[in-house]
Amino acid sequence: MTDISSPPEERDAIEHLKEDDEEDEEALPHSEFLDIFEEGLALIVQDPLLCDLPIQVTLEEVNSQVALEYGQAMTVRVCKADGEVMPIVVVQQATVLHLKKAIRRYYELKQQREGGIKHISWRYVWRTFHLVYNGEKLDDDSKKLKDYGIRNRDEVTFVKKLRKK
Repeated sequence: MTDISSPPEERDAIEHLKEDDEEDEEALPHSEFLDIFEEGLALIVQDPLLCDLPIQVTLEEVNSQVALEYGQAMTVRVCKADGEVMPIVVVQQATVLHLKKAIRRYYELKQQREGGIKHISWRYVWRTFHLVYNGEKLDDDSKKLKDYGIRNRDEVTFVKKLRKK
């Protein structure tokens, strides 16, 4: 109850606390909130621009897809030795290091969704394999992909490094 003789600021504060209590009673349980969120996300993913994204899409994947549509990013197709092709999205001005980090994010998300290998030593991967485009090794992490001639939808392959004797 508010006392009429109390100052207006105090009355406003008490009324605000009562409103907060009423809002808490109307708050959704976490599981219901997740259900509503996933329904909304499913509607977003049905959009023609975003239809090729997975169901458990991340914000980064949505942003990458939008950047692709606006021409701010490109897709580099990375081919593994087993024939698998990974479509990796990087910004237009990306360096080799950006590509390597994007490959890592792509593969970790894929493993998380499929329940595969829990840990990959990326240090070992980059020590053991080269990324190669048109026979040229992408060995300078600070060099831009465009400097190697890589454009949208070009293929880069993993090639095992030869040991020096």
